[in-house]
Amino acid sequence: MDWLKQSIMHMRGVARGQVGQTHELSEARQGTFHYTIGPYSQPVMQVVPGDRIVVDTRDAFDGKIQTEKDLPSQKLRVPFLNPQSGPIMIEGAEKGDVVAVYIESMLPRGTNPRGTCCLIPRFGGLAATDFTALLNDPLPEITRKIDLDEEGVYWSRRVTLPYRPHIGTLSLSPEIDSINSLTPDNHGGNMDIPDMGPGSITYLPVRSPGARLFIGDAHACQGDGEVCGTAVEYASRTTIHVDLIKAWEIDWPRLETEDKIMVIGSARPLEDATRIAYRELVLWMAQEYGYDQWDAYMMLSQCGKVRLGNFVDPKYSVAAGVEKKYLADLA
Repeated sequence: MDWLKQSIMHMRGVARGQVGQTHELSEARQGTFHYTIGPYSQPVMQVVPGDRIVVDTRDAFDGKIQTEKDLPSQKLRVPFLNPQSGPIMIEGAEKGDVVAVYIESMLPRGTNPRGTCCLIPRFGGLAATDFTALLNDPLPEITRKIDLDEEGVYWSRRVTLPYRPHIGTLSLSPEIDSINSLTPDNHGGNMDIPDMGPGSITYLPVRSPGARLFIGDAHACQGDGEVCGTAVEYASRTTIHVDLIKAWEIDWPRLETEDKIMVIGSARPLEDATRIAYRELVLWMAQEYGYDQWDAYMMLSQCGKVRLGNFVDPKYSVAAGVEKKYLADLA
C-alpha cells in the first residue's frame, strides 16, 4: 500500500520499510502457549527489525469448545484463557524504544473454519460479574458455532456479517510485572480494538530487553464494546512484520492506519480509559504535529473519533483518534 511509505514505521523504523526474512511460528514451534504477558517466559524465536512472521494463533478458548453442546463452565478454566503466541524477541529493542507491528493479513485456519461466540457466567457488559457483583442469577450459558471464510461470517440463514478480522491481544512485556492475557493496560494486552486488523500498524512501548512480543486472540468480526463478552473467536493464520523505532518514548499503545492515528487507553471506569486515550492523543499532536496543546484539545472536541474496544474485561479499552487530513498541514 502506498500510504505505508509515509507511515511512521517506514519513516522512522530501523528497517525503513524493507521486509527481511520470513519466520513461521506454527503451533508445533510455539509448543507452550502463554496466559500471562511478562519478562519471565522462554522466548520462542528472535527476529531482526523488518522481519515477517507468520503466526498460527489459537482461539481465545484454546480450541476447547468444539460444539454448541460444549458449555464454557464445563470446558474452560479461568484464568487459562486467551492463549498467546510468543514471546518473540526483537533484536536491538531496549527500554525507551517502540516496536511497530504491521498486520499484513489474517486468514481462517482449518479445512472448515468455524468461529465461536459464548455467553459465559458472570461475564459480559449486560450481566452481573465479579466486578459488578449483584444477587441475581447469571445469564443462561449459550454456545454458538459460526461458519466463516474470507468472504463473510455466516451468523444465521438470515444474517451474514462482514469478515473484518482483527487481533484482540497484542503486547510487549512490562518491565517487571507479569500480567494475565485477559487484562489490557499500557503494555497493550487484551485491548480488542476492531481497527487493529490487516492494514494497521500498532506501536507498543518497549520496557524489557528484546521487547518480548506476544500475539493472540484473533476475532473474525466484532462490534464496538464486545458487549456479550466474546467476539467471533477463531483460530487464525496471521502474518505480521515488525520494525523497531529507536528512542521514541510513548506511554500507551498507538495505532496508525491509512487515514488516521489513534491512542489506546485502558482503565476502569470507562470514562478514565477515554480520558487516557484523548490525553495521550492531545500530547502526541502537540509534540509531533505542530499543534498548540490547547488548540488540539479544542479541535478534538469537534473532530475526534472514539472506538470502544471492550467494556467487559478487567479493564476497559478505548481508542481515541483523529484523521490524518487534519495533521498534514502542520506536520
